[in-house]
Amino acid sequence: MNISLFELFKIFFKINAITFGGGYTIVPIISNEFAKNKKLLTEDEMYDIVALAQSGPGAMAISTSFLTGYRLRGFWGAIVCLIASTLPCLIILSIVSMFYVQFKTNFFVRSILDGISGIICAILLVTVYEMGKNATKKYKYFSSIIIFLVFILSFFFKVDTAKLIFGSAIAAILTFYLRNGDVK
Repeated sequence: MNISLFELFKIFFKINAITFGGGYTIVPIISNEFAKNKKLLTEDEMYDIVALAQSGPGAMAISTSFLTGYRLRGFWGAIVCLIASTLPCLIILSIVSMFYVQFKTNFFVRSILDGISGIICAILLVTVYEMGKNATKKYKYFSSIIIFLVFILSFFFKVDTAKLIFGSAIAAILTFYLRNGDVK
């Protein structure tokens, strides 16, 4: 099944226009749309896209959209998804900046944003659970130990995220190099 550039634009514009909370809240929606509903990607391909999006600079939601577009339709798919993902943000921020003072003190707007933050927490919890479940499929013990150690070091010892990512990568390279004799 192939998807048109226009359809890609519509899907990513809609997703980015109605999703609050950044990259990790948008991942399950993109995954749902392309892996489960449209069956254009497998869940493993979607998790590979997310892993790549996390490793690059910039907003994860934009990177995920860009990489999904590239995977589905090549260069032009990536460009269309990039535009479709950034356009809603630009429109919304332009409107908010015009009415910032009124929005800042409005009881209803403040209440809506407080409600959305609770929903975002729930979505993030589900996303972390799904990603953790997927990460432990192939190397159950290694992944579980890394997840546990990263949590302890981050939560209790406030170790910098960049150091945790770098340390995890080094641990994986050394573990699998020593185990297999080569890095794949």
